[in-house]
Amino acid sequence: METFSKLSSMLLHALETREPTVDLLESFVDHWKAVTSYYIQTTDDSRPVRQTEIPWRLRQMLDILVYEEKQQPAVEETGACLEYLLQHKLLETLCTLGKAQYPPGMVQQVLLFFSKFLSQMKKPLLQLVSIYKPVQKLIRLCALPGSLTEKEEAQFLLAVCSRVKQDPHTLRYVLEVTSGFTDRKTPASDQSQPCTQPSNHSTESQDSSPCSPVQSESGLLSVLLQFTNSQRRAVCLTAHECLLLLASLQSDSSGEVLSHHTQLGELLAGRLQQLYSLLPLEELDPAEDTCTESVLLTAVFCLSSADLQSEVPASDHMTSFFCWLDFLDQLMREAPQVLAVKLAQCVHQLWLLDVLQPQLLHTMASLSLVEELLQKPHRDILDVLVLSFLLTRSYLSPAAAGQEDRQADRQADRQADAQEDGEDSDGLEEDPFFSDSLSLSDSHLCKLLCVCVCSFLCLVPVQVRSAQLLQEGGYESYVHDAHTLVTECQSLSLSWDWPIAPPPPSTGVGGDFFEGHLLKVLFDRLGRVLEQPYELNLKLTAVLSRLAAFDHPLLQEYLLDPYINLSHCSRSLFSVLIRLIGELMQRIQQVSNLSDRLLNARRHLLGLNHNTGLDHLTLLRGLIVLEEFCKELAAIAFVKLPLDP
Repeated sequence: METFSKLSSMLLHALETREPTVDLLESFVDHWKAVTSYYIQTTDDSRPVRQTEIPWRLRQMLDILVYEEKQQPAVEETGACLEYLLQHKLLETLCTLGKAQYPPGMVQQVLLFFSKFLSQMKKPLLQLVSIYKPVQKLIRLCALPGSLTEKEEAQFLLAVCSRVKQDPHTLRYVLEVTSGFTDRKTPASDQSQPCTQPSNHSTESQDSSPCSPVQSESGLLSVLLQFTNSQRRAVCLTAHECLLLLASLQSDSSGEVLSHHTQLGELLAGRLQQLYSLLPLEELDPAEDTCTESVLLTAVFCLSSADLQSEVPASDHMTSFFCWLDFLDQLMREAPQVLAVKLAQCVHQLWLLDVLQPQLLHTMASLSLVEELLQKPHRDILDVLVLSFLLTRSYLSPAAAGQEDRQADRQADRQADAQEDGEDSDGLEEDPFFSDSLSLSDSHLCKLLCVCVCSFLCLVPVQVRSAQLLQEGGYESYVHDAHTLVTECQSLSLSWDWPIAPPPPSTGVGGDFFEGHLLKVLFDRLGRVLEQPYELNLKLTAVLSRLAAFDHPLLQEYLLDPYINLSHCSRSLFSVLIRLIGELMQRIQQVSNLSDRLLNARRHLLGLNHNTGLDHLTLLRGLIVLEEFCKELAAIAFVKLPLDP
């Protein structure tokens, strides 16, 4: 009896486990037939889909698929309902019905079904032909002009990208990239099912011949790029999230696929280029907050605001540009190196070189950028643009460098002797007010800076000066502004731990010296002050004055020391001014009545003389700028004088 009881229990258990599978499949098929029968029986083409049983039937089918998968002992196994869906290509049919929009609103129901199907099913699916082919087709139906289902489309795309994040090897199926990558096989459990033949839902054929990388614009990527520009913030945020999901894939081949087999880099950089082209550059004032912190804060607010239904102001192009720039920065930080490098190259080529560089070649524009960078600088800006080229001090002649080394040795010997004398002085403390080293050092610095002041003031010969003709002040009139400028620059560099003395010259002193691209341009332009527009000269001298105001010993030496011994073919600010004065004295020989003409030119610049027909106007204006610039440099040198000596 016990044996028969166990046998009966086993049979009953088998029936209980087998019967729900049959019922689930029958129910699933019934629901699907109810959907298809609607198209045979209905006669009202205008009836919205929400007024039919189709949405409910699709929800029931999805619930059955999810429930069936939960009952499977292993995720790799394929249930009967899923096999039916794959074998009979139900997703293909749904995609066709959605494209036809019949009944009206059907595409919304299809998008919802695909989204929930991809997000709720645990089994890897996107490598199956019967899955990824309909997914590709449905992606092409997204972001069409006049679409009323942006929200559902964005949810569907998020579901797709989330599945790719789980199974990175499926990326190329979604992107329709069929280059020579090794395909992954379907799980063995799927292959054992009757419907896993290549003609149905197996993975792509593995005997496809390798081919060179295909540079094609993926439908998914282009759709996501369009949605990042959506006026609905929820859709915009979802598109950004999708791009981050794809770009942050860390599998071996994902970065390779996105960088070399799609145009993702070109698309992202192209959007940056597009947003930049919308900026009202002529109306922007770099001094205003619209280009600094407030714009970045607005960008962060736009990307994180809880008010997802409000619309982003279409006119706020500056905020949109900085939002996208910040997004690219975040994306490159999370992307694999190969993709980050590709994106950086695209931004460099498509925006910096193709768009920005031609604009910066206009010297008003480039000097304005440098001036703005120096207004609120980072230490790296001065290091990269200027100080890194001066660090070796190879602008010094070998004789000057040797003399400096000998002076340093003598100073060290004096300090050593002073220390020995101090040990034998019965403990008497040295009076700091009578310290030879201190007084000599400060006195030398004071004399040096006094020489600097006088040297810059005497650069312009008396016979070509014109400030006194209008009873304008000398360099003293610049002292207040110079004090403000030097104080501002000192406060900016206070936390940068700059040395108080220049480093010792490198062993290679006397070799070829390059002052750096920035100083080269500034010095070249300074040498053409007498033939350049007045406004350009003002920008040029403003940048040089600001550089000279920074309290770095290398800038002090290279820009404000008139008598450093330069190496062969090297130049300093003072040497450029010396050459310029020599050229000036030759050119003014051709100008008659120089004093009267200079007076009229100054009156014209002050708005006191509206006669624009003056001869040699560019030369005269350049001379006036040169005179005032020398006084400004003298004032900066004076402000830097130590007060105690």
